[in-house]
Amino acid sequence: MSQWKIGVITASDSIARGEREDDRIELLKVLVREWLKCEVAVHRKVPDNMEELQETMIELVDREKCDLLIVAGGTGLSPRDVTPEVTQWVIDRPMPGLVEEMRRAGMQQSRRAMLTRAAAGTRGNSLIFNLPGHPKGVKICFEAIADMLPDALYILQGTEKADEDWGGLGW
Repeated sequence: MSQWKIGVITASDSIARGEREDDRIELLKVLVREWLKCEVAVHRKVPDNMEELQETMIELVDREKCDLLIVAGGTGLSPRDVTPEVTQWVIDRPMPGLVEEMRRAGMQQSRRAMLTRAAAGTRGNSLIFNLPGHPKGVKICFEAIADMLPDALYILQGTEKADEDWGGLGW
């Protein structure tokens, strides 16, 4: 069942301190299982701290060899919301289309979704993207891009399954 190694980081001061239950990880486990036919292999709870978040992202991609890294939380406007900045430091190449689609799907539910500051991109052969911290936003945003994640991983990793026609558009 584990075609890819999936990592999740929960970015939250209160969750990292154990003051609040992680209300996103169980949902993400279900979504990953449903959409990617994989299990979440590695999960870390990290405070909204740039250095610690950066080190954890690098650890999970470079040392733990996660093919896909999902970082949930820290994408809002508060001063402690630093996930997008850290993600931009860690990635080699941005993938704005994923963020655009997540924002579009979110705005169908609430105009406040335009205030999200998520980032997405690649680091080596790994894909990294941010999700909001609220479970409703996690579900909406993940499901908005879930059907494209296998294609992105196949292409990124150069596997034979990446040869789909793309609707004759030559993307």
